Amino acid sequence: MNPVPRFDPADPYPDSDGAPMAENTLQFDWIVKIKENLEILFADRPEVFVAGDLFWYPVQDRRLANPMAPDAMVVFGRPKGPRGSYKQWEEGGIAPQVVFEVQSPSNGAKELREKLEFYDTHGALEYYLYDPERNRLEVWLRQDERLAPVAYVNGWISPRLGIRFALRGETLEIFDPAGRPFLSPVELARGARQAEAQAREADARAAQERALAEQERARAEQADVRAEQADARAEQERVRAEQERVRAEQERLCAEKERARAEQLAERLRALGIDPDPAG
Repeated sequence: MNPVPRFDPADPYPDSDGAPMAENTLQFDWIVKIKENLEILFADRPEVFVAGDLFWYPVQDRRLANPMAPDAMVVFGRPKGPRGSYKQWEEGGIAPQVVFEVQSPSNGAKELREKLEFYDTHGALEYYLYDPERNRLEVWLRQDERLAPVAYVNGWISPRLGIRFALRGETLEIFDPAGRPFLSPVELARGARQAEAQAREADARAAQERALAEQERARAEQADVRAEQADARAEQERVRAEQERVRAEQERLCAEKERARAEQLAERLRALGIDPDPAG
Protein backbone atom coordinates (compact mmCIF):
# COMPACT_ATOMS: atom_id res chain seq x y z
CA MET A 1 0.00 0.00 0.00
CA ASN A 2 1.19 3.51 -0.75
CA PRO A 3 -1.55 6.09 -0.23
CA VAL A 4 -0.70 9.66 -1.12
CA PRO A 5 -0.31 11.82 2.00
CA ARG A 6 -2.84 14.61 2.24
CA PHE A 7 -1.45 18.01 1.26
CA ASP A 8 -1.17 20.37 4.22
CA PRO A 9 0.35 23.82 3.56
CA ALA A 10 1.71 23.80 7.09
CA ASP A 11 3.48 20.49 6.43
CA PRO A 12 3.72 19.94 2.67
CA TYR A 13 6.23 17.08 2.95
CA PRO A 14 5.01 14.73 5.69
CA ASP A 15 7.21 11.76 6.58
CA SER A 16 4.31 9.38 7.12
CA ASP A 17 0.85 8.72 5.82
CA GLY A 18 -0.17 6.71 8.87
CA ALA A 19 -0.67 3.53 6.83
CA PRO A 20 1.09 0.25 7.67
CA MET A 21 4.13 -0.71 5.62
CA ALA A 22 2.64 -4.07 4.65
CA GLU A 23 -0.74 -5.78 4.56
CA ASN A 24 0.39 -9.23 5.66
CA THR A 25 3.38 -11.06 7.08
CA LEU A 26 4.48 -12.48 3.71
CA GLN A 27 4.73 -9.03 2.14
CA PHE A 28 6.40 -7.60 5.27
CA ASP A 29 8.97 -10.40 5.41
CA TRP A 30 9.95 -9.82 1.79
CA ILE A 31 10.23 -6.06 2.23
CA VAL A 32 12.48 -6.53 5.25
CA LYS A 33 14.57 -9.23 3.55
CA ILE A 34 15.24 -7.12 0.46
CA LYS A 35 15.93 -3.90 2.34
CA GLU A 36 18.15 -5.43 5.05
CA ASN A 37 20.22 -7.49 2.60
CA LEU A 38 20.75 -4.41 0.43
CA GLU A 39 21.94 -2.58 3.56
CA ILE A 40 24.39 -5.39 4.22
CA LEU A 41 25.52 -5.45 0.59
CA PHE A 42 26.46 -1.76 0.65
CA ALA A 43 27.42 -1.45 4.32
CA ASP A 44 31.03 -0.55 3.47
CA ARG A 45 30.15 2.06 0.84
CA PRO A 46 29.34 5.37 2.55
CA GLU A 47 28.14 6.95 -0.70
CA VAL A 48 25.27 4.46 -1.15
CA PHE A 49 22.01 5.20 0.63
CA VAL A 50 19.51 2.38 1.16
CA ALA A 51 16.01 2.88 2.58
CA GLY A 52 12.70 1.10 2.92
CA ASP A 53 9.17 2.55 2.88
CA LEU A 54 10.57 6.10 2.72
CA PHE A 55 8.63 8.83 0.92
CA TRP A 56 10.45 10.00 -2.20
CA TYR A 57 9.51 13.58 -3.09
CA PRO A 58 10.81 14.10 -6.64
CA VAL A 59 10.10 17.84 -6.92
CA GLN A 60 9.63 20.63 -4.41
CA ASP A 61 6.22 21.70 -5.73
CA ARG A 62 3.57 19.22 -4.51
CA ARG A 63 1.26 20.51 -7.24
CA LEU A 64 3.58 18.91 -9.82
CA ALA A 65 4.10 15.52 -8.23
CA ASN A 66 2.99 13.59 -5.17
CA PRO A 67 5.49 11.31 -3.42
CA MET A 68 5.93 7.56 -3.68
CA ALA A 69 7.32 5.28 -0.97
CA PRO A 70 9.15 2.34 -2.58
CA ASP A 71 9.32 -0.74 -0.41
CA ALA A 72 13.10 -0.51 -0.90
CA MET A 73 15.32 1.87 -2.81
CA VAL A 74 19.03 2.30 -3.48
CA VAL A 75 20.62 5.67 -4.21
CA PHE A 76 24.19 5.81 -5.47
CA GLY A 77 26.02 9.05 -4.82
CA ARG A 78 24.21 10.02 -1.60
CA PRO A 79 25.58 9.54 1.92
CA LYS A 80 24.13 7.20 4.47
CA GLY A 81 22.25 8.71 7.38
CA PRO A 82 18.78 9.17 8.86
CA ARG A 83 16.10 10.89 6.82
CA GLY A 84 12.41 11.45 7.40
CA SER A 85 11.86 11.42 3.65
CA TYR A 86 13.89 11.64 0.47
CA LYS A 87 13.56 15.15 -0.94
CA GLN A 88 15.33 14.92 -4.26
CA TRP A 89 16.09 18.65 -4.52
CA GLU A 90 17.97 18.39 -1.19
CA GLU A 91 19.91 15.35 -2.43
CA GLY A 92 21.77 17.00 -5.29
CA GLY A 93 18.89 16.26 -7.63
CA ILE A 94 19.82 12.55 -7.61
CA ALA A 95 16.89 10.20 -8.09
CA PRO A 96 16.95 6.71 -6.55
CA GLN A 97 18.44 4.54 -9.26
CA VAL A 98 16.96 1.20 -8.15
CA VAL A 99 13.52 0.70 -6.57
CA PHE A 100 11.67 -2.39 -5.33
CA GLU A 101 8.01 -3.03 -4.72
CA VAL A 102 6.55 -6.12 -3.06
CA GLN A 103 2.99 -6.50 -4.29
CA SER A 104 0.21 -6.70 -1.73
CA PRO A 105 -3.22 -8.29 -2.24
CA SER A 106 -4.87 -4.87 -2.46
CA ASN A 107 -2.60 -3.52 -5.19
CA GLY A 108 -4.87 -3.08 -8.16
CA ALA A 109 -3.85 -2.62 -11.79
CA LYS A 110 -4.37 1.17 -11.57
CA GLU A 111 -2.10 1.52 -8.54
CA LEU A 112 0.61 -0.62 -10.13
CA ARG A 113 0.43 1.49 -13.31
CA GLU A 114 0.80 4.64 -11.19
CA LYS A 115 3.88 3.22 -9.48
CA LEU A 116 5.49 2.34 -12.79
CA GLU A 117 4.60 5.73 -14.24
CA PHE A 118 6.09 7.51 -11.20
CA TYR A 119 9.38 5.61 -11.36
CA ASP A 120 9.52 6.03 -15.13
CA THR A 121 8.81 9.78 -14.99
CA HIS A 122 11.18 10.62 -12.14
CA GLY A 123 14.31 8.83 -13.21
CA ALA A 124 14.55 5.34 -11.69
CA LEU A 125 16.96 3.22 -13.73
CA GLU A 126 15.78 -0.19 -12.52
CA TYR A 127 12.39 -1.18 -11.12
CA TYR A 128 11.58 -4.57 -9.59
CA LEU A 129 8.06 -5.71 -8.74
CA TYR A 130 7.67 -9.03 -6.92
CA ASP A 131 4.37 -10.73 -6.11
CA PRO A 132 5.20 -13.30 -3.39
CA GLU A 133 1.76 -14.91 -3.45
CA ARG A 134 2.04 -15.73 -7.16
CA ASN A 135 5.84 -15.94 -7.14
CA ARG A 136 5.96 -13.54 -10.05
CA LEU A 137 8.84 -11.13 -10.73
CA GLU A 138 8.68 -8.23 -13.17
CA VAL A 139 11.70 -6.13 -14.07
CA TRP A 140 11.96 -2.81 -15.89
CA LEU A 141 15.24 -1.33 -17.11
CA ARG A 142 15.71 2.22 -18.38
CA GLN A 143 16.42 2.19 -22.09
CA ASP A 144 16.16 5.19 -24.41
CA GLU A 145 15.00 7.39 -21.51
CA ARG A 146 12.11 5.05 -20.61
CA LEU A 147 11.64 2.07 -18.30
CA ALA A 148 11.24 -0.93 -20.56
CA PRO A 149 10.16 -4.40 -19.37
CA VAL A 150 12.77 -7.17 -19.32
CA ALA A 151 11.46 -10.22 -21.17
CA TYR A 152 13.34 -12.97 -19.34
CA VAL A 153 13.87 -12.39 -15.62
CA ASN A 154 14.85 -15.83 -14.29
CA GLY A 155 18.60 -15.55 -13.75
CA TRP A 156 18.52 -11.79 -14.32
CA ILE A 157 21.46 -9.83 -12.83
CA SER A 158 20.94 -6.22 -11.83
CA PRO A 159 23.36 -4.02 -13.82
CA ARG A 160 23.84 -1.63 -10.88
CA LEU A 161 23.50 -3.88 -7.84
CA GLY A 162 25.13 -7.01 -9.22
CA ILE A 163 22.52 -9.19 -7.50
CA ARG A 164 20.98 -12.18 -9.27
CA PHE A 165 17.32 -13.25 -9.25
CA ALA A 166 16.29 -16.91 -9.55
CA LEU A 167 12.66 -17.98 -9.66
CA ARG A 168 12.27 -21.42 -8.11
CA GLY A 169 9.13 -23.53 -7.94
CA GLU A 170 7.45 -21.64 -5.11
CA THR A 171 9.61 -18.66 -4.28
CA LEU A 172 12.18 -16.15 -5.44
CA GLU A 173 15.82 -16.44 -4.49
CA ILE A 174 18.17 -13.46 -4.63
CA PHE A 175 21.96 -13.78 -4.53
CA ASP A 176 24.57 -11.11 -3.90
CA PRO A 177 27.49 -10.66 -6.33
CA ALA A 178 29.53 -13.24 -4.37
CA GLY A 179 26.76 -15.84 -4.77
CA ARG A 180 25.51 -15.64 -1.17
CA PRO A 181 21.70 -15.82 -0.85
CA PHE A 182 19.62 -13.02 0.61
CA LEU A 183 18.49 -14.28 4.04
CA SER A 184 15.71 -13.34 6.41
CA PRO A 185 16.62 -11.54 9.66
CA VAL A 186 16.08 -14.83 11.55
CA GLU A 187 18.40 -16.67 9.15
CA LEU A 188 20.95 -13.86 9.38
CA ALA A 189 20.82 -13.99 13.19
CA ARG A 190 21.12 -17.80 13.15
CA GLY A 191 24.08 -17.56 10.78
CA ALA A 192 25.70 -14.92 12.99
CA ARG A 193 25.30 -17.15 16.04
CA GLN A 194 26.74 -20.13 14.15
CA ALA A 195 29.65 -18.00 12.94
CA GLU A 196 30.17 -16.81 16.51
CA ALA A 197 30.14 -20.38 17.81
CA GLN A 198 32.54 -21.47 15.07
CA ALA A 199 34.81 -18.54 15.93
CA ARG A 200 34.77 -19.57 19.60
CA GLU A 201 35.57 -23.16 18.63
CA ALA A 202 38.38 -21.92 16.39
CA ASP A 203 39.70 -19.78 19.25
CA ALA A 204 39.54 -22.79 21.59
CA ARG A 205 41.37 -24.97 19.06
CA ALA A 206 43.96 -22.26 18.54
CA ALA A 207 44.41 -21.98 22.32
CA GLN A 208 44.87 -25.76 22.58
CA GLU A 209 47.35 -25.71 19.73
CA ARG A 210 49.22 -22.85 21.39
CA ALA A 211 49.28 -24.83 24.67
CA LEU A 212 50.55 -27.93 22.88
CA ALA A 213 53.15 -25.87 21.07
CA GLU A 214 54.21 -24.36 24.39
CA GLN A 215 54.49 -27.83 25.90
CA GLU A 216 56.57 -28.97 22.93
CA ARG A 217 58.75 -25.88 23.26
CA ALA A 218 59.21 -26.55 26.99
CA ARG A 219 60.07 -30.20 26.27
CA ALA A 220 62.52 -29.10 23.59
CA GLU A 221 64.10 -26.63 26.00
CA GLN A 222 64.37 -29.36 28.65
CA ALA A 223 65.95 -31.68 26.08
CA ASP A 224 68.39 -28.90 25.16
CA VAL A 225 69.24 -28.43 28.85
CA ARG A 226 69.77 -32.17 29.27
CA ALA A 227 71.92 -32.24 26.16
CA GLU A 228 73.96 -29.29 27.46
CA GLN A 229 74.34 -31.02 30.82
CA ALA A 230 75.43 -34.21 29.07
CA ASP A 231 77.91 -32.20 27.00
CA ALA A 232 79.20 -30.56 30.19
CA ARG A 233 79.61 -33.96 31.87
CA ALA A 234 81.36 -35.32 28.80
CA GLU A 235 83.67 -32.32 28.81
CA GLN A 236 84.38 -32.85 32.52
CA GLU A 237 85.19 -36.52 31.80
CA ARG A 238 87.42 -35.48 28.94
CA VAL A 239 89.24 -32.98 31.19
CA ARG A 240 89.64 -35.59 33.93
CA ALA A 241 90.92 -38.14 31.40
CA GLU A 242 93.38 -35.58 30.07
CA GLN A 243 94.51 -34.79 33.59
CA GLU A 244 95.00 -38.53 34.27
CA ARG A 245 96.96 -38.88 31.04
CA VAL A 246 99.14 -35.92 32.00
CA ARG A 247 99.76 -37.35 35.48
CA ALA A 248 100.58 -40.76 34.01
CA GLU A 249 102.96 -39.13 31.56
CA GLN A 250 104.58 -37.18 34.38
CA GLU A 251 104.97 -40.37 36.46
CA ARG A 252 106.49 -42.18 33.44
CA LEU A 253 108.98 -39.37 32.94
CA CYS A 254 109.84 -39.38 36.63
CA ALA A 255 110.35 -43.16 36.51
CA GLU A 256 112.58 -42.85 33.46
CA LYS A 257 114.61 -40.15 35.20
CA GLU A 258 114.97 -42.35 38.25
CA ARG A 259 116.04 -45.28 36.07
CA ALA A 260 118.54 -43.10 34.25
CA ARG A 261 120.00 -41.84 37.53
CA ALA A 262 120.22 -45.40 38.84
CA GLU A 263 122.04 -46.50 35.68
CA GLN A 264 124.44 -43.57 35.92
CA LEU A 265 125.17 -44.42 39.56
CA ALA A 266 125.71 -48.06 38.65
CA GLU A 267 128.17 -47.07 35.92
CA ARG A 268 130.20 -44.92 38.33
CA LEU A 269 130.27 -47.71 40.87
CA ARG A 270 131.47 -50.19 38.24
CA ALA A 271 134.09 -47.66 37.21
CA LEU A 272 135.30 -47.67 40.79
CA GLY A 273 135.40 -51.48 40.79
CA ILE A 274 132.37 -51.79 42.91
CA ASP A 275 129.63 -54.18 41.86
CA PRO A 276 126.39 -52.20 42.00
CA ASP A 277 124.46 -55.42 42.33
CA PRO A 278 126.51 -57.73 44.55
CA ALA A 279 123.56 -60.01 45.03
CA GLY A 280 123.40 -60.61 41.29
